[in-house]
Amino acid sequence: MKDIRPEGEKLIMNLMPPHRPLPAKSLKRSLVIYLMIGSLLPLAIIVVITYYTIYSILENKIQDGISASLKQEAAALENTINNLDFASKQFALDGQIVGEVSAFLEEGQVSRKLSIMSDINNKITLVNFTNPYLGITAYIIPEAADPVLFTNFNIGTDFSMEGLPTLMSYNGASYYGPHRTKYRQSENMVFSSLRAVQTSGQQHVYIYLESNYNLFRKILNPQSYGMAVSHLLANEAGQVTFVENPDTPADVANMQWEDASRMYADYKGYMLFRYQSVQGWQLMATVRKADFNSEIYTWFVRSACLALATLLFAILLGRSIWRQVYRPLRQVNHQIVQMAENREAPVSYTNVQEFDSLLGSFEDMKDRINELFAAAEQNEKHRSQLEIEKLLSQINPHFLHNTLNTVQWLARMNGQKEIDRLVTLLVKVLHYNLGKQSIIVTVGEEIEALRNYMELQRIRYDHEFEFDVEFSDDVLDAAIPRFLLQPLVENAIYHGSSESTGRVGITISSSPDHKDIIVLEVRDNGAGIEPQAAARLLEDDPLSERRGLGIGLSYVNRLLLRFYGNAAKLDIESSPGAGTRVVIQIPRKTKEELL
Repeated sequence: MKDIRPEGEKLIMNLMPPHRPLPAKSLKRSLVIYLMIGSLLPLAIIVVITYYTIYSILENKIQDGISASLKQEAAALENTINNLDFASKQFALDGQIVGEVSAFLEEGQVSRKLSIMSDINNKITLVNFTNPYLGITAYIIPEAADPVLFTNFNIGTDFSMEGLPTLMSYNGASYYGPHRTKYRQSENMVFSSLRAVQTSGQQHVYIYLESNYNLFRKILNPQSYGMAVSHLLANEAGQVTFVENPDTPADVANMQWEDASRMYADYKGYMLFRYQSVQGWQLMATVRKADFNSEIYTWFVRSACLALATLLFAILLGRSIWRQVYRPLRQVNHQIVQMAENREAPVSYTNVQEFDSLLGSFEDMKDRINELFAAAEQNEKHRSQLEIEKLLSQINPHFLHNTLNTVQWLARMNGQKEIDRLVTLLVKVLHYNLGKQSIIVTVGEEIEALRNYMELQRIRYDHEFEFDVEFSDDVLDAAIPRFLLQPLVENAIYHGSSESTGRVGITISSSPDHKDIIVLEVRDNGAGIEPQAAARLLEDDPLSERRGLGIGLSYVNRLLLRFYGNAAKLDIESSPGAGTRVVIQIPRKTKEELL
């Protein structure tokens, strides 16, 4: 059905894209989703990676911190034991003090006893003064009614070693603790040692030492850990002798360590750390896992708050961008809708640079469309004239053919055979050159047209040249552009004449090397040209040559380039006195491939 719409309306419809219904999508929702993804996805990846990294770092830092603090406390405790060991050896093995103790036990005079006691007390005071880590120092006879012989503090006559928690036996002495000091007026926890003194009498004398009354509190200092820590102390038999926090579960305090080399363990909601001393005892620290992970939990909560803040920011940013984009989009849509109603209306801008740039392009398009409308109206006026000219271009060849046919019949009626033959050949040549058949013909059709053309030229030139056409049967059905060889044949006739009879030869065959290549050759026996001149005919701009071989070669070159591109090859071989040979090589193709 013929389209009878006005040209302007058809032009608008061609410029506008076809309407394709698409599923409705919310720009606001898309912007918010994209911004949330863009904001939260990198944050989530960073949080996940950072969580595992920071968790490991914080866990190792806390573990190392607790272990370091525990080692520091254990070192102080070891130093306390060593001080007790050193001091007890002074009092138990020093010959002078031991001799005085023996003399005191054996002396019967009271005055002499008091003198010896004074000397011993002075030595005790001196040792205690030079060793601030010591507390009570006393020589005792456990089986006596008054077991205390000498002491620097008032420890009473009810002194007894029973009930003291045994810590270990080390370097010939027994160690106890931690326990309450034997000093009556104090509640401090101390460590103590008991070493036998080698006196000359029959009585068993021991030196009893306590650590400084304030030392234990300084050694076990939970505040240095930065979290709630409870200490446990186990003796050399592995029995827990001291629990700092009475709320610590008994099974946690008495946990058996399966791996003796392991220094920390996770057990029933507690993290346990221990230090094994070379002296035989073990110092342990217990931390609730909630307290142990408090710093990690704090970091996690902060990360969650940051993620939530980022989410809220993304939502607010999405709404803001939506407002900034949606209003100009409505303005652009309004301008597009207005164009259909009034193409001359000016464009209103949005004061947003990107959208104003789009609207500027839209205004340029409106101006172009208006120009196209004007051009379409002008073309409409010339349409009738173009149709008449088209009819004339079709009528003129038809009229020429009819006239030649009339001349042909008149020649036959009057017995003019030469004229009849001449007109017949001319009609065939014109029909081939000016006819309505396709621009693509077969090699056979081109050969037939060349024969008619050359016969016509022989009549014109009074048979002053000869021609021959050679071809292979396998190339007759191959397709080539129409009127490809006639310009070359015309050049051979016009410029290939010689003093003797001219000869024009045409050869069409398949290439001996490649069956898919067709070789077309036109040669003459004329005067020829210089090889350099022949080469220039192929290199120079065809438009610069208006005489000689250049005109025909220009047309043939354009045909080859149009239908074969770089796959075609055109060569000229010529030298003075040896004629000219033009060779074309083209790929074998069908009509469908060339059209």
